[in-house]
Amino acid sequence: MLVEIQVLPEPAGTAADPYRFVDAAIARIAGAGVRHEVGALGTTLEGTPDELWPLMRAAHEATLSAGADRVVTVIKVAESGRDDAGLTITRLTAHHREGR
Repeated sequence: MLVEIQVLPEPAGTAADPYRFVDAAIARIAGAGVRHEVGALGTTLEGTPDELWPLMRAAHEATLSAGADRVVTVIKVAESGRDDAGLTITRLTAHHREGR
């Protein structure tokens, strides 16, 4: 299963740490031990449904636990009904990363 998650906490952070609440979500994802890639507009996760569904909630809630006033989270999910072998970050991006 692949997921792209974008947390939009308000505010995004504090004056001293402008991305504090976004970073809290990313830290929660990184701590889960699943393959992930942080991008400019979201983070892509790769794993099983049992790993990723609770992790999406945990990342969302991490922003609030870190002190955000509110958060909107945008999630895209890709899952194969038969076999997730083809749904990997590498497989879906390799063509565009070759020669870089």
